[in-house]
Formats: sequence, C-alpha cells, structure tokens
Amino acid sequence: MELLHRIVDEGVDSVGWPRPAWYETTPDDPGEGQAKQAVEDGAELVFACGGDGTVMAVVTALAGTETTMAVLPAGTGNLLAANLGLGTDAATGVQVAIEGGRRRIDVGVCDGKCFVVMAGMGFDAQMLEGTSEQAKKRIGWLAYVGGALKHLRDRPMRARIVLDDRPPMPRRPRTVIVGNVGRLQGGVRLLTEADPADGQLDVAVLSPNNLAHWVSLAWGVVRRRDRVPLMETYTASKIEIHSRSTQPRQLDGDLIEPGRTLKISVRPKALLLSVPRPAGDDDLAYDVSAAAEAAEDIREAARE
Repeated sequence: MELLHRIVDEGVDSVGWPRPAWYETTPDDPGEGQAKQAVEDGAELVFACGGDGTVMAVVTALAGTETTMAVLPAGTGNLLAANLGLGTDAATGVQVAIEGGRRRIDVGVCDGKCFVVMAGMGFDAQMLEGTSEQAKKRIGWLAYVGGALKHLRDRPMRARIVLDDRPPMPRRPRTVIVGNVGRLQGGVRLLTEADPADGQLDVAVLSPNNLAHWVSLAWGVVRRRDRVPLMETYTASKIEIHSRSTQPRQLDGDLIEPGRTLKISVRPKALLLSVPRPAGDDDLAYDVSAAAEAAEDIREAARE
C-alpha cells in the first residue's frame, strides 16, 4: 500500500496536481460509500484501486455524476481494465488519468447495484462460487478452470427470458450472461459485438447439455466464429431472467444473493471513465502503449 501511495503521489506531483485524499475500503463497504464521500468532498477524479468488486462499488457511486473514475488495476480480477485497454498496473493507470482521455460508457443496473462488465445467472456464478480466493491469488484466472470443472455436469435451468417488450423465450440454459463488454478472464472474447457505449447490453444464452456440447461451445468461442454452437446472442436495454429454481447470480465477478430472477436495465453513458487517448478515429480504439512507456518515470520515482 505504501508503494501505491508513492506511485499516485509521484504521478500527480509530476503535473502539479494537488495530493489526493485517500479513502480506505472495508470488508463491509468495498468502495461505494468511500466514493460517494469523495464526490461530496468535491472530487473531480476518483481512482478505484482494487479488483472487479471494488470497481463495481465505485461505479455504483459515480454513475450519473460528472466525477471521472480512473482504474488502478489490483486484486484478483480486472476485467474492465482488460476490456478497455486501461493498462495492467497502477503506474500506467495514473499516467492514463494524467493524460486526460475521457469517455462515457454504459452502466448495467441490477437490484440497485451498477456493473460495467458482466452479470450472470447459472453456471458462470457457480464457477465463481467454486473458485477459492487462495487459488485466484496463486495462479490468477486459471483458478476458474477448477471452479468450472466442478459444475460441468450440473442440470440446466428451466428459465423464461424476457428482452425489452418482446415475447418471453422459454429456455433450458446452463447460464445466461448479460455483458456490457465482451472479454472474459484469460482474454477469451465471448460477446464479439459488445460495445460499452451503444446504449444496449448483450445477452448470451448458453445451453450445453453434456461434455461434448461444452467442448463444441468452447471451441467455437475460442475460434471467434460468427455462430457458436449452443449459444444464442441478443441485444436489449432491459433483461429479465426467471428461473423455476433458485440459482447463483453474479455481478462483475462478485457473487450476489442467489435467486429465481435476475432483472437488469441499462443506463446509457452514465459513467465518465478515464481512458487512454484514442488511437485513431474510433472513440473506443485505445492505445495504452504511450501511457505505459511514460509510466516508467512514475515507477522509478516511487521506488527512490
């Protein structure tokens, strides 16, 4: 933590910014209350330093405000950073914030909580449930493979899926994933068309019934085929998943209370995010290399 303080202080000192105030998270509050307090105290930029759970808590506090969020990757998962090219270390995150690239992205909302990566019901939440924190710290995203293997042969849900005002779709899926971005742990891109600034959320309904089905589905995802066996994809601004039985559920990699329903809506461009300067004409085509190179000066100064 001391090194992190020095990295942030060195970064803001290099451009003449005032030293930041620090708000420590707690087991009971991983960041939402602290971020709200920072906004009340007049913060124009909030650094979220932690894993996906901390980022989600800060997003919930900042969505709909004019305060910018900058991600300083840490913890056992950083899917937002991986999806939007925000860098892989704290010094690069500070440099990205200093350079001043800003973009508004959509935010998903479920039970009063906001998420920016993915929500899910069924197998994906079971996988998280079956993965220990110790394993994640020791071997990173590979730990999720063990959690997945424990549930490959579980029975599918009996579910009804409602997208916007369309007719209900009865399905027997293993999992339903709602994504704002498309990339999973390990760099696998599940939702190839996901755009975090299009005002829509992408929905993947996965329905494998046996091991061969899982292999076929996984191979299609890894090869990035346009059509993946046993996977349906949709877009919607409002999603409801109703299961006949209680199912595990997750938001941005954090387990929430199991339930029979998962109701999600989108808040278009509700979050102001610190991002690398655009690499070209595309608003979402970022190039973090320049920021990563400049961040070396921050790291060297922090080590001294």
